[in-house]
Amino acid sequence: MRYLTVLQYACVIAVTVVAASCGHKTGDKTAEGLLPVDVAVPVVDSVTLYKTYPGYAIANLTAKVVGRVNGTLLTKNFESGSFVNKGQVLYTIESTKYRDAVAQAQAALTTAKSEYEYASRQYEALKKALESDAVSQMEVIQGRSNMEQAEAAIKNAQAALGIASTNLGYCTVRAPFSGHITSTSVDVGNYINGEGAPVELATLYDDSSVIISFAIEDAQYERMVGAKGDSVKEAIYRHIPLTFTEPLPHEYTADLSYTSPAIDKSTGTLKIHVALDNPYGELRPGMYATVNLPYGNEPKAILVKDASIGTDQLGKYLYTVNDSDKIVYTPVETGGLYRDSLRVITKGITPDTRYVTSALLKVRDGMPVKPVTVK
Repeated sequence: MRYLTVLQYACVIAVTVVAASCGHKTGDKTAEGLLPVDVAVPVVDSVTLYKTYPGYAIANLTAKVVGRVNGTLLTKNFESGSFVNKGQVLYTIESTKYRDAVAQAQAALTTAKSEYEYASRQYEALKKALESDAVSQMEVIQGRSNMEQAEAAIKNAQAALGIASTNLGYCTVRAPFSGHITSTSVDVGNYINGEGAPVELATLYDDSSVIISFAIEDAQYERMVGAKGDSVKEAIYRHIPLTFTEPLPHEYTADLSYTSPAIDKSTGTLKIHVALDNPYGELRPGMYATVNLPYGNEPKAILVKDASIGTDQLGKYLYTVNDSDKIVYTPVETGGLYRDSLRVITKGITPDTRYVTSALLKVRDGMPVKPVTVK
């Protein structure tokens, strides 16, 4: 039997330990080198496809509150920005001049009526006198002319009284409808010259309902026309989803209420109005809104999580995982957003494609990974 020297035996042990140690490290490196990533497969569902358009809100009714007479602005009877009711007194303007004009017009009307009464009686008397040849035919004609002139004078006096009364009424400025009113542009105590041209005092908005105005391309209009007669598609256009720059406490949908009669040749667009109620008073004229106008239905749409889609100079892309569990940079074409978190993919993947939903900044094209399927 051959015996090893002490030195040879020590070398054998050392080599064995080193080999075992190296083999262990190699195994750990393989296990730790694969990054675990969450992957999912697309959702396939029937969805209504939308195209978004920027729009802005306008009030159902808007009116300039003006002063139409001359005089000192005496009172302002509302708080700026407050809600006022139809017929509520908003301003009063000095009215002495106009009360005097009404009194003069009433006196002139009384005089005209008295003169007509006298002229009509005289005419009747002249007609009877003509029967006995006590007066001439010319005197009768003159009597009738006097009566007709007196009748015309009554109409002129009535018209003058109407104008004077109208001007006196302008001294009290009332709200033409209910709504929110802006701050005043003329302070109390200032003299306004409204007879020459109406002086703008404030603006009143009826925002109990609002209209969202936006423009669409002519191709979208053609799709809308194609929906006529289809009860399902027509119902969609009566409940058009709206979103705003900042989320509001309530959700809003609008009803298509107006289509411009002509396409703008310079832009190739068509102006559209959609109307919606404003029961909570959250909507204000001038607010920007996004109109999600439906344009079709996809019975088998491919949907992925919107947060999983990346963007670079080439466009939109997904990181997908192939059968060898390697990352594949996959360009895609996207459609509309669905249920706030899913995005329609129109080109680039199939319903069976696995795509990465986590660690998007850590993966790269061709990298082997350890996929973990999530829902």
